[in-house]
Amino acid sequence: MKSADLLTIGQVADRTGLAVSAVRFYADAGLVSVERSESGHRRFRRATIRRISFILICQRLGYSLAEIRQRLESLPDGRTPSEADWGRLGETFAVDIESRIAALRQLKDKLDGCIGCGCLSLTRCQIYNIADGAAQLGAGPRYLLGDSAADVTDSEGSR
Repeated sequence: MKSADLLTIGQVADRTGLAVSAVRFYADAGLVSVERSESGHRRFRRATIRRISFILICQRLGYSLAEIRQRLESLPDGRTPSEADWGRLGETFAVDIESRIAALRQLKDKLDGCIGCGCLSLTRCQIYNIADGAAQLGAGPRYLLGDSAADVTDSEGSR
């Protein structure tokens, strides 16, 4: 590979909008490949820009760096990923993203009713979460987390 095809850490930082320390962090975390010049300076392939952009998008979607690293392992390390490589990687996220969208829609639809959090401040709470029975299912907004009023047992052990 020609040295002209390699970018300095500052060039990668400028192009991605990240601080140099963030680019260094991604390299140290194994999310992007780094080469060294004869003088020991970090050098990056131009494809690193797309890889970092992908990482930033995944982080905005709520993925952890460990999840992102695991998915990025499917990309070739010795060459610039092709359109097909990126397409395959994108498909791995599609099902998960659709699931997240469905969960967000469900959350949006339920926010104006009883969510099983224990506040008992709404009239509906007195119907769906009598005496905060949802507390026996665990902490937090139980009905938003997937439990339902039918999961609560009364003091006699029946549902």
